[in-house]
Formats: sequence, structure tokens, C-alpha cells
Amino acid sequence: MPILVLTKERVMVFKKKDSRYGRKVNKLIFNEKLKKFRLLGAFLFLILAIGLAVHIFSAGRTSLTNEKREILQYWSEGNFERVYVLSKNALADKPIDYFFLTINGFSAYQLGISQINNQDKLFFINECIVSLRKALLLKEAANDGRVFYVLGKAYYYKGSDYSDLAIKYLEKANQLSHDAMDIPEFLGLSYAMAGDYRSSVEAFTRAFVPGLTPSDNLLLSIARSYIALNDFSMAEGYLRRCIDTSPDSNSIVVARFLLAEIYLNSGDFENAQIQYYSILNDSGENAEVRFQLGELYNLTGDTTRARAEWRLAVRQDPTHARARTRLNI
Repeated sequence: MPILVLTKERVMVFKKKDSRYGRKVNKLIFNEKLKKFRLLGAFLFLILAIGLAVHIFSAGRTSLTNEKREILQYWSEGNFERVYVLSKNALADKPIDYFFLTINGFSAYQLGISQINNQDKLFFINECIVSLRKALLLKEAANDGRVFYVLGKAYYYKGSDYSDLAIKYLEKANQLSHDAMDIPEFLGLSYAMAGDYRSSVEAFTRAFVPGLTPSDNLLLSIARSYIALNDFSMAEGYLRRCIDTSPDSNSIVVARFLLAEIYLNSGDFENAQIQYYSILNDSGENAEVRFQLGELYNLTGDTTRARAEWRLAVRQDPTHARARTRLNI
């Protein structure tokens, strides 16, 4: 069975003071990087493509040039790179054409979220923002929820320093009744990134659709917001729901790590231990789990067993810095 390793990129650490022991316990959170949103994005952009075509044709067929028809054809085929290049060239001659500005921004966004390299991603995200901010200066944008929707998501991908702008434009898209299904989830993530966890919970709650099983990402995200609000009972409920319903072993591992940390903070070492051993039983040996078990036994005063777990952590991952520090290696 393959060993699951929680790399630095996959783990986010936040601290909470444990009143019982007067110490700070690190909380490990798996960072999924919105991989499920990217799958949903392809479907949403298909809807966006249809909406774009309807919007243009409704303005009158005579206004649709061959150049725009060609771009729309490439868009409908999912050839976003070609759309980006053609619209970029067209903007050199028509810099304030609403069609070219919007479709250039939409294609740049789609290219951005498909990049592996962060620098390349930010290049296209910035291109998206420039085009759509220009489009907002034109009267056609006033009631066009698509522009606010994509612009808000673009600012989300720029990081926490831009969370206020992500919230601003996503809320505007929501007010315009734009029907993209992931607006509440991105709003929840943006509010959480800004540290407004109550608004985050409210937005995430709106993302639940009656009759549909919520995504793992939604359940984990709302649990994190409740943890940040110190509402551990609510967080526990969402984490257990994720464990019970998720088909994704990685999501279950994340939920169990979070549950274990909740139990550790409340002094419930037995249930914390159960979560860690459940990860080992389901996913095989894991250096991070062994390290955390060592921390647990150290808290209970069983230093011999703690060092044994830290040694197992180093055996699984010789570069595990915290386990090596504990063992004075």
C-alpha cells in the first residue's frame, strides 16, 4: 500500500492555546488547492460560453463580425489559448470593445487556473483582471454578473492580500443573481481568508443544495471556519459527515487529522488516538501520524512511547524535521 505523505504544500498550520496544558498545539490542515473547484470550473465555463453566445446574438446578428464568430467558435471548442491570442490582438485595434475585453479576461482566467507553475498562473490571472477591470468601465458591464463572478474568483487566486476584492466582486455577482453554483463556496473561502469566519460559515451554508451530497471540500472548509470560531462541536459534526460520506481517502485523512486535534485540545486523548490509528489502518504508514502520536504520548507523560513513535516517523521520513528535533538528531 502506498505511503501517504503530508508535504509542506499540503499542510497548513494554525495555533490554538490549550487552556488545560498552557501550551500551543499545532493544528494540521490538508490544503487541497481547490482541485475539485477546477473540475467544476470546466462545467461552469461551458455554461459561461453558452451565456456569452446568447448575450452576443441577442444584441443582433448583424453586429457579430466574422472575427467574433471565429473567437466564439474556438471558445465553444475549449481552445482558450487561441481565444486569448485572437482577442488580445483584436484589442490592439479596438481597446474598449466590450466583447473582446470580456472574452479576453475569461480566457486568461481559464488559462491561469490550468497552470502548474505559480508564476505562469499569476501572469494570466493578472491579464484577466486588467481586461475585466477595463470592461467594468463600460456601460454593458453594469448588469453583467459574469464579469463580477470571474473577476472575484481571479482576485481569490491572487491570495489573502486581495480577499477583500474577491469578496466585493463575488457579492456583486451574487446580488445580480448570477447562477454560478460555486459562488457561495468561493465567498466562504474568501471570507475565511480575510479572517471573517462568521461570514464564511454563512456563505458556506448557502452552498448546501437540498437533495445533493455536499462536496468534501465544502464540508472540510466549513469545519475549518467553525474551528477558527472555537465552535468545536459544530466542526466535529461536519468532519464526521465528511468521513461517513466521502469516497476520497485523502479527504478522510484530513478530517481525521482535524478531529484528532479537536480531541487533543479538549484533553480527550483516547479519541485522538483512535483517529490517528484509523489513518494508519486505512492508508498505511505515515510519518506525520507517527509524529503526532509521539506528541500525544508526550502530553500524557509516556515519554518512552513518545520517542518510539518519533523514531518511527524518522524511519518513514528521514527528513522529518520536527521528529528529528524531538530525538535531538
